[in-house]
Amino acid sequence: MNTEAAIGQRLRSLRQRAGLSQRELARRARVSNGAISTIEADKVSPSVSALRQILSALGLSMGEFFAGDEAGGEPVVFRARELTEIAGGAVSYRQVGADLRGRALQMIHERYRPGARSGAHMLSHQGEEAGVVIKGRLALDVEGRRYELGPGDAYRFDSRRPHSFANAGEGDLVIVSACTPPTF
Repeated sequence: MNTEAAIGQRLRSLRQRAGLSQRELARRARVSNGAISTIEADKVSPSVSALRQILSALGLSMGEFFAGDEAGGEPVVFRARELTEIAGGAVSYRQVGADLRGRALQMIHERYRPGARSGAHMLSHQGEEAGVVIKGRLALDVEGRRYELGPGDAYRFDSRRPHSFANAGEGDLVIVSACTPPTF
């Protein structure tokens, strides 16, 4: 799934398969009914944090949501054009492989435009994550402590610790990261 338009269609299908009304999904996800409606109608593209919140109410991770059918066995090589976009806009998360069901590792190529952040709120989830800054300046906040990293610098921490990522430079920030288990 590589288009933003597919997000609304897929969300509607999964909500209906779960037997939930838009109102009930909104209540469980703690978002407005209008938010679910406009996302499903493809009138807006949800932020990563909003989509994660909605998917959590459906019992799904981002990886599971964007999973596609991979025919012909398990691929070994993924060309740049084959990475699965799981967010777009000021922050781009391009996942290696589409279907992470049964996987222990999630690998992501991340790009943050100048001024972009991972979200309005600190993130916290099960697992461990690590990454290497490829280009730009990363402002990494973990449990109230800020770290600045540049190209070649790396990080690793328990993802249950509240954390956030932001572009601290004037150009694009590029990171290659991994999370285990896949919880994005």
